[in-house]
Amino acid sequence: MRRRFATLDVFTRDRFSGNPLAVVLDSEGLSDAAMQAITREFNLSETVFVLPPTDRANRAKVRIFTPGAELPFAGHPTVGTAVLLASGDAGAGTFVLEEGIGAVTCHVERRADSAGHAHFALPRLPQHVGDLGDAAEVAAALGLELDDLGCDGFEPGFWSAGVAFAMVPVRGLDAAARARPNIGRWENAFGAKRTTGAFVFCAETVKKGSAFHARMFAPLMGVAEDPATGSAAAAFAGLVTRTVAQSDGDHEFVIEQGFEMGRPSLIALSITTTG
Repeated sequence: MRRRFATLDVFTRDRFSGNPLAVVLDSEGLSDAAMQAITREFNLSETVFVLPPTDRANRAKVRIFTPGAELPFAGHPTVGTAVLLASGDAGAGTFVLEEGIGAVTCHVERRADSAGHAHFALPRLPQHVGDLGDAAEVAAALGLELDDLGCDGFEPGFWSAGVAFAMVPVRGLDAAARARPNIGRWENAFGAKRTTGAFVFCAETVKKGSAFHARMFAPLMGVAEDPATGSAAAAFAGLVTRTVAQSDGDHEFVIEQGFEMGRPSLIALSITTTG
């Protein structure tokens, strides 16, 4: 059976930058093993499989795979799939995608140049789910020195808004650029769970207007490095709120990622704090 698919560049306004995504639109009848094999064939950080929704009021059910594992939730697949599904609609819309984590409400705005803009509300608020282990092991797992760690009062730790990430603050752009995953030291620093990635970030940025510069490594998930990680940004919102966005009101941050890979990406993170 021939199956329709599309590829998109997400978290960018420019073709051939951002985070590439494959979306398979005719996914009925595919087994889990077939979806995983197709994902490995695309060899992108994530591939989405679109299925009929369980609740007919929703737009679609989606399953998200990396080359190494299925995820219950991910950001750039949510954004890209929402824009793609809205491409045949009259310019804009709000609808629900069913993901492994639950219902995700998306709002899409179409643009004349065949691109689109989407934002979604987090299906689960970010939570601190654990502390990182020995700092020297963390540094070694990222090919860094102990002195490279630390950034403006941000505490390292595991945070999750559906998928857990190790948040690793580093001194600046130089330390971020030198980060290289050491697979032999990875489990000692971050554990053996395949879906756990390391989100390395600093407050020094390349682009004016960005609040944070980041890289994300998930070698056990088959992702050596990801150009833009929406699920990590979602989890990072918890650490940002704890550290710098504590006053009531709306807070806006831009996270730049993928620059070291030649896939510059910009993720808009909006946080509303009350009480």
